[in-house]
Amino acid sequence: MARVPVAVRSLVNPIRRTLRTLARRYRTGRPQPVVELVPQPHPWARALGLVTVVVVGAWLGLLIVGNVRAPVGPMNTTMTLRPSLTGGTKINVSPLGALQMDSHHAPVRLDVNVDQLDPVRSQALVDHPERLAGLQDEVTQDVAHGTLDLAVRSCVAVVSGATALGLAVYRRPRRALAAGGLAFTLLAASGTTAYATWNPESVLEPKFSGLLSSAPSLVGNARSIVTEFDVYQKELARLVTNVTKLYDATSTLPAYAPDPSTIRVLHVSDIHLNPASWKIIASLVEQYKVNVIVDSGDTMDHGTAAENGFLDPIEDLGAPYVWVRGNHDSTLTQRYLSRMKNVHVLDDGRAQTIAGLRFAGIGDPQFTPDRSTRPGGDAAQVLAGARLASALRDQRAAGTPADIAVAHEPVAVREVDGEVPLALAGHLHHEEMEVMKYGTRLRLEGSTGGSGLRAVEGKYPDPIQASILYMDRDTRRLQAWDEIELGGLGLTTAEVSRHLVKENQPGATPSPGSSSPSPSTPSTEAP
Repeated sequence: MARVPVAVRSLVNPIRRTLRTLARRYRTGRPQPVVELVPQPHPWARALGLVTVVVVGAWLGLLIVGNVRAPVGPMNTTMTLRPSLTGGTKINVSPLGALQMDSHHAPVRLDVNVDQLDPVRSQALVDHPERLAGLQDEVTQDVAHGTLDLAVRSCVAVVSGATALGLAVYRRPRRALAAGGLAFTLLAASGTTAYATWNPESVLEPKFSGLLSSAPSLVGNARSIVTEFDVYQKELARLVTNVTKLYDATSTLPAYAPDPSTIRVLHVSDIHLNPASWKIIASLVEQYKVNVIVDSGDTMDHGTAAENGFLDPIEDLGAPYVWVRGNHDSTLTQRYLSRMKNVHVLDDGRAQTIAGLRFAGIGDPQFTPDRSTRPGGDAAQVLAGARLASALRDQRAAGTPADIAVAHEPVAVREVDGEVPLALAGHLHHEEMEVMKYGTRLRLEGSTGGSGLRAVEGKYPDPIQASILYMDRDTRRLQAWDEIELGGLGLTTAEVSRHLVKENQPGATPSPGSSSPSPSTPSTEAP
């Protein structure tokens, strides 16, 4: 038998061993290992998933444990941080309503819920009213302590929530800790942004909702806001004090206390035969102690003689009624109103002094109740505005300048820019305030009738809108205004937004020619 060379044996032997191994595995039925390629997630997808875990976990943490119960003066409150796209502060004064302030711009909002009035602390203030003088310091300290506690608790809540959710999702301690660290970083960045954009003067221009009658007495009247307090701390104390009074008055709410140095003008427009408007106007006259009502037209819908009886409640509204004709008001309507007691019809630029203010106005040159034709268009409005501007110049030359010009359409009233400090109009059924090119401030009023029967034409009812204009009794210049908005047909909402004229805000430089007092000028404050 021939011998197999050594080189051949070195090649054959490994093959034999491999075949024997495969045969044994086949006989025993062992499965063969399978090699698979596991796809790895994209880095952007991993980052997005981590951010989602962090945001959801942080929100859950704030929702579960991120609130602090803190006493603020005589009230027990709950402070909470909530995720928000706009930031700001919301104070809920249940059951009276709420007010919102544009205090900061950051992805977190501060919610303060007034839970209840502490009977012991509130009774101490009632028994010892001299303690109200030190309430501002007490409130400032309480808010500072509550905010610090809220910041610490929120940090713990955010980090804990993100870490716990990260551990539940990834099941890796390192990834969970990364989620907690990122949550802390986001909260710190939000806090820094809120601090950088903090606006303490926002307490001067809150937006109220809830019971309309309580809104003006929460922060105070226009004059005292302008001339009193160090903006934030004292206004906050004033808010707390007045909320205390509101809670203490269980049977009746405190009425608005007018400042004797201001003239309060109620601006209404576009009532359009809505009978509910008269009750609303009468309520506002009583609540705000209105000195004069200005109606910038479209009180009627078709201007017919049959509609004239709708105007009869004007004599019982409790304040002088200044009126200009709108494009839905006929000359027949104007003659009927001119014969009514306490009604002052403005037309052809003639000026009248009512309640310490001098008004001049012009009726709408067009009568288009059916909205189908517009003879003359804007050209007629421009011509009417030019006539009004000419009359205003004549008044100023005669030494009896007008304080307020009134017309129905904004196109007409824009022609008086530079001739009068304040101009009023309506027609567009929405509220707007602007300072025109030559310094005249233009106020457009919404529909105080909620657009009348036209309110049912759209998907949602139009709101009922009016404004309270606070005029300085000495300079006869606008100081501040409240925008009042009530829900339309079938709605019961109410909001009051306080606004200050720019030159009257704390720290602002008075406008040229303005003799309004500086914020440090003392004044008599109404209780």
